[in-house]
Amino acid sequence: MDALRRLDDQLLLAINSFARHTVWLHAPALAYAKYGLVLFALLLAAGVLISRGAPSRVLAAAAWACIAMLIALGLNQPFGRLFAEVRPYVTHPNILRLADFTTDFSFPSDHAVMGGAVAAGLLLVNRRLGLLACLAAALMALTRVYIAAHYPWDVLGGLAFGATVVLVGWLLLRRPLTALSGWLRRKPGFSAFFAERESSASALGGVAPPS
Repeated sequence: MDALRRLDDQLLLAINSFARHTVWLHAPALAYAKYGLVLFALLLAAGVLISRGAPSRVLAAAAWACIAMLIALGLNQPFGRLFAEVRPYVTHPNILRLADFTTDFSFPSDHAVMGGAVAAGLLLVNRRLGLLACLAAALMALTRVYIAAHYPWDVLGGLAFGATVVLVGWLLLRRPLTALSGWLRRKPGFSAFFAERESSASALGGVAPPS
């Protein structure tokens, strides 16, 4: 464990040294680290939009991506208290700090948990959109370390925790969620926007279901 902690510190200090020598990156990195949440909200919305006429399993996955992200963030609060890790700028007061000072626990990173959850959830919906979300999550993790808000271990743990919540939950709930999606999309309030396209049904079963 001590070896991992030393490696974590070394990576933090290496990235912080890079931050000292890339002043031109400070503003865009800080902006994304703070406000990149908007991008993940847009990616989730895109997932729902592109799945609205897809098979019920895909629509359920898009809905689950949104719900599971919130669940992962909620679970992360008590999970973080188990470790009670202080922020890197508390342990290393001489590092360059671009992040706002906070007394919240450092591990796991909330931003990375969100990114990992969204990326994993969207991979269940659409591969290209999921890969885009993976890139956005990786960039979020890197910028959170770059601005000295977190250790590398904090963001790696956050990505893994968020993705695990989504994937384990989907493994356990995909059948009832798919059934619920199929039932809801037949309701008058949902059918106009979420009706399944015949081409989607045909691609799955070879022929479209009878009307």
